[in-house]
Amino acid sequence: MSAFSSVVARKTWRRLEPIHGLIYCAAEAEERYASVGIEGRAGYFASRAAAMGPVPADIVIATFFNFNPELVRAAIPQAWEAASTERILEARLEVADAALRRTLGDAVGTTEMARAAALARTAAETATDHLEGRPLFAGHARLDWPDQAHLVLWHAQTLLREYRGDGHVAALTAAGLSGIEALVVHGATGEVSAQVLKATRAWSDEQWAAGVESVRSRGWLSGGDDLRLSASGAAHRQEVEDTTDRLAVDAYEALGEDGCAELRALARPFSKAVVESGTFGFAPSRG
Repeated sequence: MSAFSSVVARKTWRRLEPIHGLIYCAAEAEERYASVGIEGRAGYFASRAAAMGPVPADIVIATFFNFNPELVRAAIPQAWEAASTERILEARLEVADAALRRTLGDAVGTTEMARAAALARTAAETATDHLEGRPLFAGHARLDWPDQAHLVLWHAQTLLREYRGDGHVAALTAAGLSGIEALVVHGATGEVSAQVLKATRAWSDEQWAAGVESVRSRGWLSGGDDLRLSASGAAHRQEVEDTTDRLAVDAYEALGEDGCAELRALARPFSKAVVESGTFGFAPSRG
C-alpha cells in the first residue's frame, strides 16, 4: 500500500466533490433526460450506469449498492429501450456543461480552470492503471475525454468519485454490510438524516426497520429510540472509512502533496460557487 497520505487524498476528493455532484441535482438534468425519453428517477440510474453499456438491472443494483432493487428495476432496462447509452451519455455531458456554465459563469474559461483540470486529469488517469475490482469506475474510464477545461475537470472528478466509490463498496462488503445496513450506519452518524437516506433509496418502513435491527444486533447502535452509533459502531464505521481512504490513495499519489494542495486551492472557489448556487437544494447561510 502506498505511503502517500490518505488524509490528503480524502481532503482533495472532498474539495472537488461538488463539481461532480451537481450532475445529480441540476435543474437542467430533468429536461435533458426527458428529451431522450427518460423521465423521473430513471434519469439518475440511466445517466450514471450508461458508461457500462446497456447492462441489466442486476448489474446496476450491484454497483450502486444501496438502492432498493425494485427502484432500479423500475428504471432499468426500460431506459435502454428509450435511448441508446451513447445518447444518454451525450445528454449527461450536456447537463454538466449547462450546469457548470450556470453556476461558475466566466470562471469556466479561466487559466485557473485549465490548471485545475490538468491536475485533476493527471490524478484520474493515474487511477486508470488500477481498474481491478472497480466496475463502475472502469465503465466511466473508457469514455473519451471532453475538450473544454471545465468539462475535463468535471469528468476527472467523476472518475475519481467512482474510483473511490467502488473502493467504498468493497470496504463495506468486506465489513459484512448490505446496502441498507450501510445506510443505517451512515444515518446513525448524524451526518445525513436517516429519513433522507431511506427515502432517496426508496426503502419501505418495514425494510428499514429490519435493517436497523440487523445493525443493532451487532452492537453497533446505542440504546434508546434515537438512531446513534455505539462506541463499537463508531469504531467499525471509522475502520470502513479508513479503508476507503487507503484504497483511493493511488489516484492522488502522482500529484504529490504539493500538487494536491494546489488542486484544492484552485478548486475551492469553483466548489463554493456550486454549493452557493442552491443546486443541491440549499445555499449556506452567509451570516
